[in-house]
Formats: sequence, structure tokens, C-alpha cells
Amino acid sequence: MFNTNVASLVECALRDCHSKKVRWTEGRSPRNMTREKMATANEKTPSFLRALRGDAVIGLVNMADDDAIEWGIVAKTAVVEFERVSENIKWSDLFPEWIDEEEVFEGMSCPEIPMPGFAAYEEMDVVVVKLPCRIPDVGWNRDVFRLQVHLVAANLAVKRGKRDWRGTAKLAFLSKCEPMRELFRCDDIAGREGEWSMYEAQVERLEEKLRLPLGSCMLAMPLWGEGINEEFNVSSKFSAPPSPSGDPRREAYVTVLHSKENYVCGAIMLAHRLRKTGSDRDLVLLHDKSIGPQKLQALADAGWALREIERIRSPHAKRGAYNEYNYSKLRIWQLSDHYDKVVFVDSDVLVLRNLDHLFRLPQMSATGNSRAIFNSGVMVIEPSNCTFEALMLRREDVVSYNGGDQGFLNEMFAWWHWLPRRVNFLKILRGNTTEERRMKDRLYVTEPATLYGLHYLGIKPWRCYRDYDCNWNVDDQRRFASDAAHAVWWRRHDEMGEGMRRMCGLTAERKQQLENVGLILNIGTTK
Repeated sequence: MFNTNVASLVECALRDCHSKKVRWTEGRSPRNMTREKMATANEKTPSFLRALRGDAVIGLVNMADDDAIEWGIVAKTAVVEFERVSENIKWSDLFPEWIDEEEVFEGMSCPEIPMPGFAAYEEMDVVVVKLPCRIPDVGWNRDVFRLQVHLVAANLAVKRGKRDWRGTAKLAFLSKCEPMRELFRCDDIAGREGEWSMYEAQVERLEEKLRLPLGSCMLAMPLWGEGINEEFNVSSKFSAPPSPSGDPRREAYVTVLHSKENYVCGAIMLAHRLRKTGSDRDLVLLHDKSIGPQKLQALADAGWALREIERIRSPHAKRGAYNEYNYSKLRIWQLSDHYDKVVFVDSDVLVLRNLDHLFRLPQMSATGNSRAIFNSGVMVIEPSNCTFEALMLRREDVVSYNGGDQGFLNEMFAWWHWLPRRVNFLKILRGNTTEERRMKDRLYVTEPATLYGLHYLGIKPWRCYRDYDCNWNVDDQRRFASDAAHAVWWRRHDEMGEGMRRMCGLTAERKQQLENVGLILNIGTTK
């Protein structure tokens, strides 16, 4: 299987590994097993393994010959040997808080996770995997060895798995934990018995995943070569797999509005900017009953195809909190009837450049937020009803660090792919230094834009007067304040037609709120 006591780690990349010793075992019934034990073994063995022909070839990952014998499997087995990943490699090494995206210093690199010598194995009918499971330990889903076993299994399926006419390969998993949904989709489950699950995985989808870096330690999709002005031809570097339905690929941009009408203006601007930057993808807006008919008509006029949803409460959010119903975003996974892949964009993101290249990346692709956490403001998602059901089943017991969708999704998709921060550039001062502010203000106003999406955290531009960023008025919001970014939004606002702009006007109530804040500030400065 693997040697946990090796003196030094044998390192190899995912694609270029040295061959290692292969141990084959011909299918047989062991002499020391009585008929009673054989009967017990057959009861424990799932039907989809008992049904294998005698000439079938099985690859065993993270298990030994004796396991197959104990289950009474009559087939030719190969124990897939690999060096266990070093215990010195932590999840934070795969998902660092910061990476040198633009290669200003030494560039980006990821730790090596050892893989088997795949060329030494013959074609396999089934890859059988015993998955590590540390549940309910804290951080069980961020176990590097668990990831390694999944990657070994996925690579075996791609490189040595027999494919049927649909392009699928068979894998059987034994574990109390479900396989990583980030690699193995619930849509591909062919059967479940006890702690066993059988998958018929789409090999092209697995290949798409395995072409990407091991974590956020490297960009999933660089936007430039050496130096930020030499941009890659993204379309030639990344190719999307065909639609599983066989139809032309179905793709859309999606946003969600719920609970209040405060974000209608942002959604109208989002539709305008997606079209202005040249996208012809469908635009789909999910909304609840809180959005009135006049606003809905304006959204439709802006180009959104409207779908009414029932909002979903965040079980760990405080009553009345801004993120109380942010789990409504989970409804995106229910779009599988019309779409194979969608790019979710929050309505407070100003799109400055075309984002269509994101459709060439798999779920879950997003930009970093902090530590190993991605920001849920821009995400590549593959709709799936069974994924939606799985997310709904876990929403009570999985605690979100911030009470909202972002914390929850980071627990459900712990292994994700890092998009360049320029795709979803967060309007925030981390260090609150003059140098940082000047650098970011220059980025905001550069023409032609070098940012693809500017995410307006804090109070939104359309909730302020246009002459300055009203985040300055609130102490705990000042880290989000930037008059330069504020001016950029209003400049794009002025490019919209009059009908669209009408939805962005301040209400009398909001004007009064702003004037009350201004009055308080003036009183404070005269004391």
C-alpha cells in the first residue's frame, strides 16, 4: 500500500511520477476462510462488487490484498502503491492566505503530493478506494492525506480506468464520509450499500479538475504572462468539456435578490455591464416575493430572465441580520434543468471587463477572501439537484463562520480553485495604510480597466450621494471607503439609459437617513 516510515519523502508531480513496485494478486478464495466466513464476507460486500466477472481487474487504493479477500472478491487485484504525503504539509500550505499572483517576487508554487507510477498498471474495471474519515474531528474535511487518496483515485480513473460508451469510469468508495463532492459528483452515483458507494464518473470532468493546481497555492487561470500587461489567450489555454446532455453548452450569469429591494439598482447595473463588456450568455435573476412588479419590470427590461424562488433562511444567522436569508443563494444549484454551468455574480459587483472565460473553469472556482476562505461574490457553479439536496441536508449541522452563505459554502467546498483577485477585486483596505490606498485607487481608475470585477463591500454607491463615498460616515465602514471607486461606479451609471438610471435614485427615506448622519457628524465636529 504505502510505507508510513520512509526516511525521506519521494516527491513527484501529478503528471510525471516514477514507477513503483506493483503487486498483483489473482482472484482466489483463501484456504483459511471457512464457508461461514465466506458467507459473512459476501454479506458485507456490495452487490456491485460481487457482480464483477472473474477476469475483471480491480485497483485497490489505500487498502491491501487481504481486504479484497475478506470481501470475497473473485477478481484480479492490484494494490496501488504510493508514498504517503508528508505530515509536514498542512492544508494552509495548499491554501495560503496570500500568493504572488503577478509574480512580482518569486512567483507561485504548490507543495508536491506524491502520486503512484500510473504507467506500471494495466487497465482497471473498477478502482476501489478506502477513504480516510476523521469526522467529527474539527477540520476533518481539510485533511491533506484524505485529499491525496482522492487524487490518486481520480488519476487512476482517468489514466487506467476502463471507459464505457458514455465516457464514464467506475469507482467504489468505502468510508463513513462521503467522497469529496469537489471531485466526485453526486450526479454520478450509481449505487449505495451501507458504507459503500459506487460512482460512474465522467472522465472528461475529472480530467478538467486534475489539470488545475492542488489548491489556491497557484492560480487556476492566470490572466497574464510574465508581467501584468502580457495577457494569455485564455480560450486557447482552457477548454471546457462537452455538455453531459449532448446539447450545445448551456451557460448563464446568475444573481439573486431577496428580502428587500435595496439591490435592484445593482442588479440592473450588473446586466448592463455584462452586455456592455460583450457577453451573450443568458442572464438569470432569482428573486423572492419582496421585489415589487415595477422593479421586476425594470429588471426584465435590463435583460434579466426572472425566476421566482422561495427564500432560504440561514439557520445560524441572527434574526434580522443582513445575511439572515443569504442561503437563498443555494437555489442556484436548482438551475440544472436549463444550465450545465453558471457564473454567479453578486449584484454589488461592477463588471469592468468580459468574464466569459470563467465558464471554462469547473466548480468551485472563486477568488480568495482570507486564509483558506473563498469569497462567494463571484463563483463558477455547476447546477445539480442532488447537490442542492445535499447542501440543504447539511445546513443545520454545518456552522458557517459568518452565519451566511459564504461560511457554509466554504465548509461544503473546502477544495476550491483560486481565480485571480482581479476577477472579484474587493473594495477594502486591509492594512489601512496610505500606500495601500493610493495603489488601490490607481487600480480603480485605470483606463482601460485592468480589473475585471470590482466588488463594492460596505454601503453601496447607489445608497450614497454621488459626490462622495458615504462609507466615510460610519466608523466601522471606513475600511470600505474609496472616493475613487465611488466615482468609477457613478461614471458607469451615467452610461445607462434613463429608464435604467431611474431605478437607482435615492428614496426620500434614504435621503433623510443620509442627512441625519451628516447632521450628527457636523455636531460632532463642532464640539
